[in-house]
Amino acid sequence: MSRRLSPAATALGAVAAAGLAAFAWGSLVERNRFMVRHETLPILDPGARDITVLHISDLHMAPWQTRKQDWVRELAVYEPDLVINTGDNLGHTDGLVGIKRALEPFAGTPGVFVHGSNDYYGPSFKNPFTYFTAPTSNHRPVEHLDTDALNSYFEDQLGWLSLNNHARALELRGSRLELFGTADAHRGWERLDRLPANVEEMRENVGWADDPYGPETVAIGVTHAPYRRVLDALVTNGAEAIFAGHTHGGQVRIPGMPALVTNCDIPPEQASGLSIWHHLRRAAFLNVSAGLGTSIYAPVRFACRPEAVVVTLTPEISAILNLLVT
Repeated sequence: MSRRLSPAATALGAVAAAGLAAFAWGSLVERNRFMVRHETLPILDPGARDITVLHISDLHMAPWQTRKQDWVRELAVYEPDLVINTGDNLGHTDGLVGIKRALEPFAGTPGVFVHGSNDYYGPSFKNPFTYFTAPTSNHRPVEHLDTDALNSYFEDQLGWLSLNNHARALELRGSRLELFGTADAHRGWERLDRLPANVEEMRENVGWADDPYGPETVAIGVTHAPYRRVLDALVTNGAEAIFAGHTHGGQVRIPGMPALVTNCDIPPEQASGLSIWHHLRRAAFLNVSAGLGTSIYAPVRFACRPEAVVVTLTPEISAILNLLVT
């Protein structure tokens, strides 16, 4: 006699098959379906020329990830005026090999960077279900990475500026940019107590400090992990736009729903994409990148494609932020 499966067993089998299919898609296909998201921020002076910003984040690079490296190299076709790198570049002891290959075309392009903890410590296996309870804790690192070599490459070979608890200024295409950032707040390395002094020191020493007739400056905040306390501090110090990463956009999502996890305290609906961050009576554009990589111990994405972001800074439409704040 043939045995028939019970409805419950049939349903369980269907769920298991769907789960395996989703995992196969996320681990073999979607994590390599790199995409470019385009955004426009109207924050420049009226009449200013557009500035193209390439925002890259969370590469988590391993040396064998040549597909990702080739794709990042091709982003040079956008001819960015500025590269903003929001950290977690390394994903392996030899990750710098892949980073150098990926970012080589951007040597000489102005850029700024901050680090995430994975620019200091190698990845380790974690129970993925712990992300649903709280942001990951400061577990004991198992491997130190060569952060000095990464810094040397960024600063000496690419010509980029560190914003790890620093403030710098750039003049691009006739616009004056103030850029200030923090070290990784996920590890508690941000020095928000120093942020006002850093900004004021930069403003006092910048080349245009004594020129009252130039364009108004545009302030941009940069951080790796978008914790509320950091975003609030950046807005308080005048940031009109903020760039961040860290969240991976949730990495595994339910289509059409906010991120299930953010690994910080940002609201899930702001875990990736462009939004507005409000603090007191001020507001700033907030661009959180879903990032380009994953940990080598969790190589899967679902309903959350890896991304780079091309942001066009354009002349300000003065009414936008006023309407959003009031």
